[in-house]
Amino acid sequence: MQRVLSGAAARVATPEARSWVCRRRGAHQRAGPVSLGHGWVGGGLGLGLGLVLGAKLAGGLRGATPAMPSGTSDPEPAPPAEPLLDPTLFPTAGPPQTPALPCAGRFARAIESSRDLLHRIKDEVGAPGIVVGVSVDGREVWSEGLGYADIENRVPCKPETVMRIASISKSLTMVALAKLWEAGKLDLDTPVQHYVPEFPEKEYEGEKVSVTTRLLISHLSGIRHYEKDMKKVKEEKAYKALIMTRGTLASDQEKEFKEKGSKSNEKEDFVKAKTEPDSEARGRHSKPGKKKNDFEQGELYLKEKFENSIESLRLFKNDPLFFKPGSQFLYSTFGYTLLAAIVERASGYKYLDYMQKIFHDLDMLTTVQEENEPVIYNRARFYVYNKKKRLVNTPYVDNSYKWAGGGFLSTVGDLLKFGNAMLYSYQAGLFKNSHEDLLPGYLKPETMVMMWTPVPNTEMSWDKDGKYAMAWGVVEKKQTHGSCRKQRHYASHTGGAVGASSVLLVLPEELDAEAINNKVPPRGVIVSIICNMQSVGLNSTALKIALEFDKDRSD
Repeated sequence: MQRVLSGAAARVATPEARSWVCRRRGAHQRAGPVSLGHGWVGGGLGLGLGLVLGAKLAGGLRGATPAMPSGTSDPEPAPPAEPLLDPTLFPTAGPPQTPALPCAGRFARAIESSRDLLHRIKDEVGAPGIVVGVSVDGREVWSEGLGYADIENRVPCKPETVMRIASISKSLTMVALAKLWEAGKLDLDTPVQHYVPEFPEKEYEGEKVSVTTRLLISHLSGIRHYEKDMKKVKEEKAYKALIMTRGTLASDQEKEFKEKGSKSNEKEDFVKAKTEPDSEARGRHSKPGKKKNDFEQGELYLKEKFENSIESLRLFKNDPLFFKPGSQFLYSTFGYTLLAAIVERASGYKYLDYMQKIFHDLDMLTTVQEENEPVIYNRARFYVYNKKKRLVNTPYVDNSYKWAGGGFLSTVGDLLKFGNAMLYSYQAGLFKNSHEDLLPGYLKPETMVMMWTPVPNTEMSWDKDGKYAMAWGVVEKKQTHGSCRKQRHYASHTGGAVGASSVLLVLPEELDAEAINNKVPPRGVIVSIICNMQSVGLNSTALKIALEFDKDRSD
């Protein structure tokens, strides 16, 4: 018996066995060496442990269930059988993921439901890795990584994983503009040439027009996005307008069109016209159309290093405006490149230096501009599926031309801090009378109200119920019928970059005069999600998660 137990102990202690144990651990955990005491090889103690092990093994076999086939995952696994050995030495098997933060049991249901949803989304789109963070009333209650930040080296995602946040960078840039506006250093309605004379004055259809900072912020300037063909852009806008018109027609009118067999261009448009959403808004089920999407545009893959925002203007400053400023919404990352130049001139600092000061103030210590040379701890790799449906690394890109509109790296934790700072500033005015010692927000309440007020003639491509405001998409509170769908007020911004998708969503609490007395801001739920694969629509997922946590906090 002693020889048998000693042999078993030796097999357990082999590097291969320990390696198997390590591989079966959770994504972020480090498997330490299995420590075997002298009792394993001792006579009497070894025999005693052998008897205990035998009893445990017998019990485990009686309660065992058939193993899942290799390569499959159970989103809701059955409770594990009683462990044969110390569970700290042999943890339960599972896909790579990080554990949730210790939090009150009141959110256990929301966490379980949201984790299952993210697993489903991740599996559905084939994303290598995804990281989520949730805060409730200013406190981070859950952050977790699923899958891998680096496929080749099997580096798991974790809350500290750093990824491209893409167009959420626009919301960060808006804070810089807002601070300058509050300080009286920036006039939002003055032509941009006042600050950046390098940007030429513009005409539209022979008429001299003005491009202002306010129009740039809300994508109403007419400056192009990545698509250079004005005709294609205008055709797409016409198709979208037609589809929206179709949505307002009554069903009997549509039947009438079909019964009459109209061959007019209008009906042909109804049947054939399809829209291709921009990269920041492409949903999980969207199919590629004939029109090129942003990920097929060459400028998205620029490898040239630009020293400053002024130098980046040469990419688009001499191109004609696609629309008359103020008349139509045209999402434009290049517009934010011009805004970065305005920040530099109005502040007297380089854009990145000014932004780093803001990040320091907001305690966003892991948020930096993306550059290839610096060593950035916990930076993920980025992936895309090629034409053969194989997962491959994305090509190298240099985002220095669009840091303001889509060039920052961050973590879900930093994005939660940013969201809470915005929510606090938004709500601080409501609490001022009942809490005289309340600290001021990073921005003034009236500034946040302006930023989160929908702007006419705009679109929120990632949620048709909303409008674009000032570097945020906003959905307003609405309920048309009793006991029917209730539309909650929230603000969000999505992001789509080469090999990355992201979202930051803020769901404020619906406050009334009585509720304010015993509470302090921020009040609400904030969700941030980042993913290291492009073209993954995440806004609806973030909203579902926010509502799950809001339900638990209300209960």
